[in-house]
Amino acid sequence: MLIGVVFGQAGKPVINFAKTVHDFGQVEEKGGPVSVTFTFTNSGKVPLILTNVVSSCGCTTPEWPKAPILPGKKGSIKVTFEPLDRPGPIDKSITVSSNATKPLVVLSLAGVVKQRVKDVTDLYPRKIGELRMQTSHLPFTRINPDAVATNKLEIINTSTKPITVKVSGVPAHLNVDVVPSTLKPNEKGTITVTYDAKKKNDWGFLVDNMSILVDGKAYDDCRFTVSASIEEDYSTLTPTQLAEMPTIKFDQVSYDFGTVKEGKVVNYEFSFQNTGKKDLIIRKITSSCGCTTGTPSGTIIKPGATGTIKVSFSTSGYSNRQSKAITIITNDPKRPSEVLRLLGIVDSN
Repeated sequence: MLIGVVFGQAGKPVINFAKTVHDFGQVEEKGGPVSVTFTFTNSGKVPLILTNVVSSCGCTTPEWPKAPILPGKKGSIKVTFEPLDRPGPIDKSITVSSNATKPLVVLSLAGVVKQRVKDVTDLYPRKIGELRMQTSHLPFTRINPDAVATNKLEIINTSTKPITVKVSGVPAHLNVDVVPSTLKPNEKGTITVTYDAKKKNDWGFLVDNMSILVDGKAYDDCRFTVSASIEEDYSTLTPTQLAEMPTIKFDQVSYDFGTVKEGKVVNYEFSFQNTGKKDLIIRKITSSCGCTTGTPSGTIIKPGATGTIKVSFSTSGYSNRQSKAITIITNDPKRPSEVLRLLGIVDSN
């Protein structure tokens, strides 16, 4: 038994690194990738094989030998670190797996990435022609259904001549002002958007798409998006007031329809009850795709009454495992939205 143990240890290679930690010191963020080479020796009596070398993040790339390292011979692992967009301390690791007596060795990188001075491309990353914008998506997060909210973003003319900026396709519930509408070279401006939720007359997460025209031209990628989540604000209600509100309670929120043939329409009725003390109002029903619909048995459910949501999924054109969702938006302050799911397998054979 003892001989077996001794033989097992003697039959393994030994990996010895000259160092396992490297400090890059101070690295410029826009100075380009930096590299270090970790050298090692096979101090054992049989060939050393590196089975894998894995870095802790995508910013660090190792290059390692795939051929066996013979006894007494040296090898090296080159590690390259990309500092761009990673200001601050460097704390990265590379795990080396091998057939050595110590099968795992961790190499470490240290140092500091000095943050670059941001230029116009950093501050205004969205480019449409010679116009640059802070973003092409302006979010309003949550808006009360009767509220009017305003948000804005900065733009800049990066050309050597004046340009005119206009937003087209503006819906009735939005007011969009570009000031100034004509930007001189290197001049900054603002796009101010005012959102009238009452005019929108809708519920839940909503998206409006418009176009930015520069000198009257619509470039290939000129979309400007405004999003908002229109919800009632219940944050000011007292515990007593909340206890008086409606409450929606589903018997179940998911249904597994098993396996069905492609082309079949899956139907299921989700049952619920209003266990609160006021009328429950079904505000809106949205689906994850056009293949799925949800129909309520009624939109106003009295306290103590029950109702159903009939969910239908048309499986035509689908195959394999599917998960389709319906979102129910109500005036229940504790759960203003509830997601119902149909799960199963569609057999297209």
